Amino acid sequence: MLPQMRTGVLGGTFDPVHVGHLVAAVCVRQALELDRVLLVVANEPWQKTATRAVTPAEDRFSVVAAAVDGTEGVEASRIEIDRGGPSYTADTIRQLREEIGGDLYLVVGGDLVGELDSWDRVDEVRSATKLAIVERGGVPRAPDPEGWEVVRVSMPAIDLSSSELRARFADGRPVEFLIPGPAIERIRGLGLYAVGR
Repeated sequence: MLPQMRTGVLGGTFDPVHVGHLVAAVCVRQALELDRVLLVVANEPWQKTATRAVTPAEDRFSVVAAAVDGTEGVEASRIEIDRGGPSYTADTIRQLREEIGGDLYLVVGGDLVGELDSWDRVDEVRSATKLAIVERGGVPRAPDPEGWEVVRVSMPAIDLSSSELRARFADGRPVEFLIPGPAIERIRGLGLYAVGR
């Protein structure tokens, strides 16, 4: 019998993806000895679409795919895009359990731990995954959320946000080394994050 695959699931809007996301992915993969980490690109991030314009999902996926190309064990996933509609982690976890099985690790930053209870059908996610909390240096440790099987992974402190990067693109400030070069090329080729967008 083949050993079960161990998969990390790092979901997000990735608008745009940046080195903080990627460093988290590789740190989790190494620390937990995962077969792969999926960067799951949200189709319609229901907690964000009401508050700001979100770059089209296909464009965001294209940039994530460019960013991880050639990185062993880290993959861009379009599972939520292909499913369509609003993106719910519960649906994604259920689909991954059906399609690949094995152990699933939901990867979240320590800053998101307090928001887990606001997620749709969080009980389903809790019962089907282990929670991998990524702790960045210099950020206070979040307490273990109740009822979750928790593992913790450390990563270097990288104080970077996608909103800051969108602003840097819009006003022409440098983004080199904050986003992988191939992803920057894809963003510029697609004309994303220009002034007035």
